[in-house]
Amino acid sequence: MRRILAFLILAVCVEAGAHAQSLDDLNIQIHGYATQSFVYTNNNNIFTMDSSGGSLQWTEAVVNVGATPVPKLRIGVQARYMLLGNIGNAITLDWAAADYKVNDRIGFRFGKVKTPTGLLNEIQDIDPSYQWALLPQGVYPLLSRNSVLSHEGGIVYGDARMGSKGGRLQYWGFAGVRSLPGNDGYFLNQTESGETLPNGISFKLAGLTLRWQLPIRGLMIGASEVNQRSASGLLVYGPYTGTQQTKEFNQPSYFGKYENDKLMVAGEYIRLTVPFSVNLTGLPAQGGYLDQRAWYAMSTYKATSKLSVGVYDTQSVDRASPVSSSSRRFFDWVINGRYDFNEFLYAKAEEHFMRGTEFGFDQTMNPNGLKPNTDTLVMKVGVSF
Repeated sequence: MRRILAFLILAVCVEAGAHAQSLDDLNIQIHGYATQSFVYTNNNNIFTMDSSGGSLQWTEAVVNVGATPVPKLRIGVQARYMLLGNIGNAITLDWAAADYKVNDRIGFRFGKVKTPTGLLNEIQDIDPSYQWALLPQGVYPLLSRNSVLSHEGGIVYGDARMGSKGGRLQYWGFAGVRSLPGNDGYFLNQTESGETLPNGISFKLAGLTLRWQLPIRGLMIGASEVNQRSASGLLVYGPYTGTQQTKEFNQPSYFGKYENDKLMVAGEYIRLTVPFSVNLTGLPAQGGYLDQRAWYAMSTYKATSKLSVGVYDTQSVDRASPVSSSSRRFFDWVINGRYDFNEFLYAKAEEHFMRGTEFGFDQTMNPNGLKPNTDTLVMKVGVSF
């Protein structure tokens, strides 16, 4: 039923493609998009799909509604349908927030808000806005897209002009609660091994993001720092019950971007160090930590008014894992092309040369074990309104 709904939304998108639906009298705007992807891998199955035989099991549809009932106040909500292999097939709430902008120097946003970290987190839910069919997985993992996109809480934001020689400094300060459901991609292999988190895990977070638009046209550099408090969730393993706990940690990221009329160059680096422990009644306590360090460098070029091409390299290594294990790393070289048929219809195609299995590969879809190298073709068609 939900997949039928997704395709109904796709049909509505095509019909409404000639114009965005604007209810001017009520200051209401309705926008959205729908995408259908084809994924083929030469070795391992990826993203819980039977991709080694070619798979169409990646479908998305997004609709958002926004209104400006009074000057300076904007409210909005966005829902998303996703089917991705054996997960999803559900409608979820991406965000639902109110935004009051006092002036250029300060504004406030609260509700379920998009977390303003890194370079791409706030736009990863808007597929028509970027070049790639698949974002760099070490930093923006597809299987955890819903969890990393937003949090429940508030944001204070603004910018300050620093004169003709100082550029412009933008800031976002935020705090709230982030929830990872038990079926989140972070827990996929753990769940398949028999350990489940029926209630997921929720934790408090606070952070700051700064972006400096330098007095060099098109150049921006920035940094984010997120503090996530300790949290625990109910853990079930066969007849045993207990808790899984993550301790307090910080997650820094550093990024930059340069763009002109045709060329864009960008990059980002993150480090994620998470101590955790598992305590099941009747079994010895276990503990460890994740020490993930990931980065990407990307570039796009607008070859014609309708065709853009791009490349990126992304790498991620968990330094806490055994050196000999291919599951501790993920390297991915990507060649991409995007063609915009018109303002509303577009297509993306890209080839990934993946080395390592840290992201996207699960045990159930690869019962004979994982091979260290996977070449992946992703083709996507999308329509927006």
